[in-house]
Amino acid sequence: MLTADDKKLILHVWGKVGDHQEDFGAETLERMFTAYPQTKTYFPHFDLHHGSDQIRAHGKKVVNALGNAVKNVDNLSQALSELSNLHAYNLRVDPVNFKLLSQCFQVVLAVHLGNEYSPEIHSAMDKFLAAVASVLAEKYR
Repeated sequence: MLTADDKKLILHVWGKVGDHQEDFGAETLERMFTAYPQTKTYFPHFDLHHGSDQIRAHGKKVVNALGNAVKNVDNLSQALSELSNLHAYNLRVDPVNFKLLSQCFQVVLAVHLGNEYSPEIHSAMDKFLAAVASVLAEKYR
């Protein structure tokens, strides 16, 4: 699914995410909760206000998990197996939410990377995030 060029572009983008994991993750979650308010139902115990410690901490977890996927791009199923089990069996998250989160993360990348977030990078990230969402939804089948 991902070409060698796609993988290079993904690694390049991930280098830009670097020390911004918590900020990008929190912004991604805040965008998702605003654009898709139904996603808030999975976080009834969270303070969902802008900049809350819970959103920042969970956002960092999300981006760290994506970083693990970047590092293991050739073996996503194994790298994300535990996370897939958690979301399918324990949290029972509707898998459509993985796609919604992916869209919001792409917006965050585009905002922060500006012109550097080229159509080629967008395409590579879209394929990568679709692959991650697909792997996370595997346990639902």
